Amino acid sequence: MPSPLIRPLDLSDDATAAAVHRIGRAAYAVEAEIIGFDGIPALRESLAEMRAQDLRWVGAVSEGGELAGFLAWEEAPGGGIGIDRLCVAPAFFRRGVASLLLRHALAEIFPSRPVQVSTGAANTPAVRLYEALGFTRGPDFSPVPGLAMASFGRAAADAPCEGRRGTSDPG
Repeated sequence: MPSPLIRPLDLSDDATAAAVHRIGRAAYAVEAEIIGFDGIPALRESLAEMRAQDLRWVGAVSEGGELAGFLAWEEAPGGGIGIDRLCVAPAFFRRGVASLLLRHALAEIFPSRPVQVSTGAANTPAVRLYEALGFTRGPDFSPVPGLAMASFGRAAADAPCEGRRGTSDPG
């Protein structure tokens, strides 16, 4: 598959918002299976609730115009970035889409800024992706009983690693 194009997503567009919502639910359903916890908030989030989030969005669009995945983030106090979600449509798993989105964001959208992200501690593909791109694992935490989350940070001076694209990419 040729590399998808990365472009900003406008969730005020009904078709775009519906595609993002559908992909998010599908991706989080897979993560829920991997981590053994089906209470992931985004699984129950309505389309309206998703659109109401104060997030910025970019998507990876396939050559055929299909949304393959997306990344959403928020500006954190002090100039940092908090990645809220990184999702890939199951039909595009294991094709480097998550890696492409994250590398693009780190290099082009918020270069030289500290970045924080978390994922299910048992989500091995996501954990490997963040580690491969220079994130340092912080303490695990449990926001609710039965859910172990892994936290990751990448300092402002870090550069994304090259040469490991797709080796541990969950999507």
